[in-house]
Amino acid sequence: MFTYTVSVTTGKQEFAETINEIYLTLVGTERSSDRTLLDKSVVDHFKRGSVVSVDIRVKEVLGDIVLVKIGKEKILLSDNWFCRSISVTTPSGDSFEFPCYRWIDKEKEVVLRDGKDRLPQDDNMKEYRRMELESRQLLFRWKEWRPGFPLSIDASSSTELHLDMQFEAAKSVDFSLNYITAIRNLGLNKFLKLSSWKDIADFEKIFVKIKNSESEYVMQNWNKDYFFGYQFLNGSNPVIISKCMNLPDKFAVTQEMVEGSLDRGLTLQEELKAGNIYIADYAIMEGVQANATDPDTKQYLAPPFCLLYKNSQNEILPIAIQLSRQTTVGVGNTVFLPSDNQYDWMLAKMWVKYADFTVHQVVTHLLRTHLISEVFAIAMYRQLAAVHPVFKLLIPHVRFTIAINTAAREKLICKSGLFEKANGTGGIGIVEVIQKAMKTLTYKSLCFPEAMKARGVDNKEDLPNYYYRDDGMMVWEAVKSFVSDVVKIYYSSDETVQEDKEIQAFVQDVCFSGMKNSPKECEFPNSLKTREQLVEYLTVVIFTASAQHAAVNFGQYDWFSWIPNSPCTMRKPPPTQKGQVDMRYIMESLPDRGRSSWHLGAVWALSQYQDEELFLGVYPDKHFTEQSVIEATKTFRKKLFEVTNIIKSRNEKLKLPYWYLSPDRIPNSVAI
Repeated sequence: MFTYTVSVTTGKQEFAETINEIYLTLVGTERSSDRTLLDKSVVDHFKRGSVVSVDIRVKEVLGDIVLVKIGKEKILLSDNWFCRSISVTTPSGDSFEFPCYRWIDKEKEVVLRDGKDRLPQDDNMKEYRRMELESRQLLFRWKEWRPGFPLSIDASSSTELHLDMQFEAAKSVDFSLNYITAIRNLGLNKFLKLSSWKDIADFEKIFVKIKNSESEYVMQNWNKDYFFGYQFLNGSNPVIISKCMNLPDKFAVTQEMVEGSLDRGLTLQEELKAGNIYIADYAIMEGVQANATDPDTKQYLAPPFCLLYKNSQNEILPIAIQLSRQTTVGVGNTVFLPSDNQYDWMLAKMWVKYADFTVHQVVTHLLRTHLISEVFAIAMYRQLAAVHPVFKLLIPHVRFTIAINTAAREKLICKSGLFEKANGTGGIGIVEVIQKAMKTLTYKSLCFPEAMKARGVDNKEDLPNYYYRDDGMMVWEAVKSFVSDVVKIYYSSDETVQEDKEIQAFVQDVCFSGMKNSPKECEFPNSLKTREQLVEYLTVVIFTASAQHAAVNFGQYDWFSWIPNSPCTMRKPPPTQKGQVDMRYIMESLPDRGRSSWHLGAVWALSQYQDEELFLGVYPDKHFTEQSVIEATKTFRKKLFEVTNIIKSRNEKLKLPYWYLSPDRIPNSVAI
């Protein structure tokens, strides 16, 4: 008799009190073992994070172990368990590792390949590979949740998701519970009655308990023009500002209007030519229907232009704001200026920040990180086998993304969802904005360096103090270098990429299924021909899920909690003339007490890290077993540590530190 020792490492997830009848089968290069039912005394030792060993005796040597089959004979309510990995030691002392990181549930048998990575063209067990992907494609099905949206997972609720996709704790994705808890913790319950605030200072009543150094700085400086401009660079939506070389046709600003704001003695046209004029253009908001779900409160939207000037002190200052887009100059195309009375200028800036908040929530955050990352995740599960090195590379960066998005569609952005309670684009508005944004969402706009160039903001000397750009470039290069190292290990040439049928199927699934509602000119690749293209594509996937999401998500409370700085809705129409508004009109425009409280609870909850968060480059699950990849990962973490220290050193010199792209604060995936 020959003895094979099988060690099963369980996960940290909760287990059922009783787990019944687990069986194992070892498949070797020469023969297979009989199916072995584990003794009840062995199964009873299965606990969170435990390692349980069992001996399997066979009459003949099995050869090298290439597969482990594991499953359950019977089903009891909630008797699922999480298997991290299985190792097999042969009679000769050789050891084989079988990564799992999956739930063992129901009656379905799980077949594990050893930890060696294999491209499909080099795999001599193609049949098992095919069966695995066919099974996954039945589990990960595409669905069009709303017309014009990126496709998402075919599940109406979180409970319909397979256990491998679900959060470890259901409460983690209960938006209702999280928001209500936030409101209670922030002491906002007493403000939920729908009535207006009396003065700007009244907002401090819902702010006092949870202000931090960043949000307090915002409260103190929000109405200053230099700080208004600063937020286009380093706030929660630092992706709108663009260099302006020519004024838009519908923008009625003139030289005479802004000459008092230009401090170099140049004309507006000369400043445009010199590259000192920038613009925030919210054309996407034109014609969008405002939230009409509350018959007692009419809400409004506007598509502002905001002209920004880089002065001789390198400050970014607003010099002209227009809130409408009539085709001819008239009452409806009033251009508001810093020289106007304080209430006109204050309200005009509020309308810009309201539009900015709206575009942030719906486009920058929801569409361009959450929904895009879900497309990549679904395509990965559908087209890449577990032994594919790219599957192992990407799996940490799609962790919980399908779960969080499913919960959002179920409770947050659905009809009568929580988004409608406070936001001016609740109801049909959110759908219209995403449909518009999809028409211009290009693959290249997800490539960080390309996005900077496209907006004309890539030059550090030309536009200093743009920490989002500077830190983002460092993180992008670190991720790209890591991806390049991994790609070189497995792909010896461009031809190897072309011959990889799974990689080609992966990008085709993204292009033709997940992003099928994106116009052809948006140019999502439908094939990859070179290693360089593969590196860029995988860098986009990882950067979008980690760094880009962190940059636009975790500062939401800092920048949006002081509601006059970022209103979530407006209850009065945008002004069309000057000298017609006062503080009372402004307060009647801003969100009422109830919406303010929901808004504050929301941005607080969304800004929190998850329990046991895994940050960029931290990969506790050992999917890779090759030493070369382990070394590449160590190099990656070293580079990220260097970036973290550079950012930390810079921040020590700043009144308002920018840390959202510090690698030690960037989660691996979109999970909140």
